[in-house]
Amino acid sequence: MIPLGLRKTLAPVAHRVMLSLSEQLKRFARPGRAQALASKTASHPRGLVMSKMPAFSALLEEAQSPQPTRPQQTLAMARISDPQEPRAQLLDNPQQIPPKAPVRYAEYTVKPGDTLWKLGVRKFAVDPDRLARENSIDDPRRLQPGQRLRVPVRAASAQQPVVASWYGQEHHGKPMANGEPFNMYAATIAHKELPLGTRVELSNPETGQKVQAVVTDRGPFIQGRDVDLSYGLARRLNMVEKGVGRLLMRVVA
Repeated sequence: MIPLGLRKTLAPVAHRVMLSLSEQLKRFARPGRAQALASKTASHPRGLVMSKMPAFSALLEEAQSPQPTRPQQTLAMARISDPQEPRAQLLDNPQQIPPKAPVRYAEYTVKPGDTLWKLGVRKFAVDPDRLARENSIDDPRRLQPGQRLRVPVRAASAQQPVVASWYGQEHHGKPMANGEPFNMYAATIAHKELPLGTRVELSNPETGQKVQAVVTDRGPFIQGRDVDLSYGLARRLNMVEKGVGRLLMRVVA
């Protein structure tokens, strides 16, 4: 038995502790956890004693009261509860689904001296590994003259602005990234990312002049520039004296 004097001393302390705990529960407890706690308390043998504590009884009433529903939350729950709704909307509006461009193929007959690397990089601007996969070639050394290959054709793209410069006499005759010597008068360009062999169309928006060229080299390696033209292309696009200018470029194939 606890002496009466000690119980009178501990009662206010216990009450303050319970008040503090209830305030913490109000701040940090989730509504779901508070409701579970309330149900356990109601079924507990000592629930009557706990319900007589003012601070905890207020927490019980708050947890048991229905939570107000916000319109945004209701809308979000409706979308989650009806997984067929987005699909139905897409079916009702088929124009919202962009059609996937079909892959086009060309047929090529292997000639003496052809290799997958030469065909992919120099001729068709296709990754040689993809060319091997498309034709189920396990060993590139088994490529035989007269063999027919299915070659994916690169799709054309929309025009995009590029910053172009040109290079000429200093690099004339030197090997390019495709292994061939650079010809400053040929319709060739250097690009950082496009596959070697890609054909592009370049136009000067100021003069309306247009040319077609092939990616044969890598560059330019100066920040802010996208394309390096051969001297011949720069002359045809009226860019020799300017040196650097803006053009419009699109991939043709």
